[in-house]
Amino acid sequence: MQQVDPTGGPPPGTHNFFRGAPLARRDAATRAAIHSLRATLDTAAATAAWDTAVHAPRWQGTPVWIHGDLLPGNLLTRGGRLHAVIDFGGLGVGDPACDVMAAWTLLSTESREAFRSTIGADDATWARGRGWALSFGLIALPYYQDSNPTLAHIARHTIDEAITDPSRPPPTGTAPTPAKPGPTTPRASTVDDQELPRYRHIT
Repeated sequence: MQQVDPTGGPPPGTHNFFRGAPLARRDAATRAAIHSLRATLDTAAATAAWDTAVHAPRWQGTPVWIHGDLLPGNLLTRGGRLHAVIDFGGLGVGDPACDVMAAWTLLSTESREAFRSTIGADDATWARGRGWALSFGLIALPYYQDSNPTLAHIARHTIDEAITDPSRPPPTGTAPTPAKPGPTTPRASTVDDQELPRYRHIT
């Protein structure tokens, strides 16, 4: 999909929950989610992993088409191989790292490096992809833990994989400016309209 000409494609926005935007846009919501999970989460490890991702160099290349929502429920397999991808509600043109999140939402440590070699992700893109996965998991877990156990399980798995992943740190570079919070820090349970698609098909 990334080989398709992105000219005229929609940039990240409310239509795709800002998938593919700079990670710094999710900074306030992600940190609020970490705080909300302080009773059940290693917040120091989560914060350290998020800091590494959000300070990785930004994508400087041409924006590319992204699916934006590569979770287990959106990938259909047959005979142990990928057969179809569904739910293009997060489609847009932006940072390819957003789709790299599949390395943590779907794969184990053993298969992650093979995936990385196949897609040829550089260190900075890999670090941002880890950040996308971590942010998704942290924001989704408190939102879905009482209403959708399946998604809550996916979110928890993604958090654990992202926090414990031994991947190399990104190269040094100019860090993006973190998003400035408004007068009050948003609660993790109130970010759905902008950060979380509504997964009616995953139950």
